[in-house]
Amino acid sequence: MKKVVGVLSWAAVFLWMLLIFKLSSQAAVQSNGLSLGITYWLQKIMEKIINMEVSGFNHIVRKGAHFTAYLILGILSSNALRISGISKGKRFVLALGICVLYAISDEIHQLFIAGRSGQATDVMLDSLGAATGLGIFMLMENRLKKRNLKKVT
Repeated sequence: MKKVVGVLSWAAVFLWMLLIFKLSSQAAVQSNGLSLGITYWLQKIMEKIINMEVSGFNHIVRKGAHFTAYLILGILSSNALRISGISKGKRFVLALGICVLYAISDEIHQLFIAGRSGQATDVMLDSLGAATGLGIFMLMENRLKKRNLKKVT
């Protein structure tokens, strides 16, 4: 059973990477269209909540998508490494390495897509998202461990 869980955890990592690759493979016009659709939807929600027009929101949505995609990749990678039996200290370094290398490869990939470009700032934002995801995963893991210890005592 543990082997199946390990395979599934790595499958989740690779499926998430595939989704990132697919989204990065969109031409600039198609990618921006998707972002604008999400932006429009979020902007309407924000206007109702704070009762004011939000301008320049598309840039925030696009950068937020980078951060969030890699935050999730960081969590998935850390979980897969945990299930694979990698110690906590090594796990953080390995998971961050996986995410940063994938972010770099993603930006290089975008150099070959119509209207897209590779940006070092996006790699930094992706890396920050991954590190945040790793931190969240570690905090949750520690919290669950403490809770389980309290149940035992």
